[in-house]
Amino acid sequence: MAEFKVELPKMGESVAEATITTWLKSVGDTIEEDEPIVEIATDKVDSEVPAPCSGILKEVLFNEGDVVAVGSIFAVIDSDVSTENTSNNIPYEPTISKEDIEEKVKQEILEPLTNLSKIEIKNDFKNSTKFYSPLVKSIASKEGISIEELEIINGTGSNQRVTKKDILNYVRSGKKTKTIDPIVKINKPINSTQKPVKTISGQDEIIQMDRMRKLIADHMVNSVNTAPHVTSFVEADVTNMVLWRNKTKKEFLEKEGERLTFTPIFIEAIAKALRDYPLVNSSIDGDNIIIKSNINIGMATALPSGNLIVPVIKNADQLNLVGLAKTVNDLANRAKLSQLKPDDISGGTYTVSNVGTFGNVMGTPIINQPQSGILALGAIKKKPAVIESESGDLIGIRHMMFLSHSYDHRNIDGALGGQFVRKVADYLENFDINRDL
Repeated sequence: MAEFKVELPKMGESVAEATITTWLKSVGDTIEEDEPIVEIATDKVDSEVPAPCSGILKEVLFNEGDVVAVGSIFAVIDSDVSTENTSNNIPYEPTISKEDIEEKVKQEILEPLTNLSKIEIKNDFKNSTKFYSPLVKSIASKEGISIEELEIINGTGSNQRVTKKDILNYVRSGKKTKTIDPIVKINKPINSTQKPVKTISGQDEIIQMDRMRKLIADHMVNSVNTAPHVTSFVEADVTNMVLWRNKTKKEFLEKEGERLTFTPIFIEAIAKALRDYPLVNSSIDGDNIIIKSNINIGMATALPSGNLIVPVIKNADQLNLVGLAKTVNDLANRAKLSQLKPDDISGGTYTVSNVGTFGNVMGTPIINQPQSGILALGAIKKKPAVIESESGDLIGIRHMMFLSHSYDHRNIDGALGGQFVRKVADYLENFDINRDL
């Protein structure tokens, strides 16, 4: 028998350990190569660890809740044992009838008749809001199951994840689906994943924080206790930027295949201002101020669960607007689908939070430690404003927004903090309305 010792893989820069949250397989279970066997959590992101080979799970060396160092052996797979019919799991067998097999033998020169009843399809999972393992995707493709069908399968895995057993049961049932009501969307509470654990007087609810909410809470309290926060505000006239984006977005989509939002334009201006004022792009280590050589801008992103995650745009100052747009869209989409990797949310040197997404005009964001600054982008509103011209002052309708810059007063004084946010506003206000893509 060959034993394969499964090590906890490296999960990105600065990630040295992970917590075992849920074992997806038990000792004695059959495992297919690339099938998730355990869910883990780090201080960066939650993820699954796939099996490096097929076999039988022989031994688990850690329990749920245990902390495991990267590179440590946490499970043993017996890779010599046949995986067919050796556990309670349903083995994967293509849906080929006895008659099909007999017909194939009789007509070896013909294409197998199984292909007449089972057409392999290729699904595009980019727009799916659910996670599917590589094995489930493969079975769905071979069995001709569309994404729409996958969406209605009741998953028995963690967070209603569709498992191998679920999809095979669906296949064996003859693909008979239950009747679906015309309206299937339900507006759930923003924290619908957090289950109430107690009711007081029949009215109040006590909701148990999930793991991510606990981490966010601890991180925010630590930041406020660590850094003396100061916030400077600037109102910016972004009319040229808005007009340029509105006239360009259709061409941008056709040419680049990407939606052009305001976010990459904001990121571009912030990256330029960070180059002008490098001390803002710094962190504190004891009595030392570390000025970062790279400009890695974190982008606070709200998740469907109501929690928050901050994917990072690495070397933002080295990307043009097209590169920024592609990176922003990719990170935002993968964040919402829970497909971010630890490297995607590590190494940030400055953070931006778009509070305008929720209609807020300004905010006082909390610094994302160990960084020294964070910029909140308010909603863009049309307002009457004074326009200076050679012939005198005029009143016109302009697109205005507030920028709110919170910074660490230990290494950034009010002058520098104010100059920085003013510089960001200048870049936005002086946006070239005739700029080429």
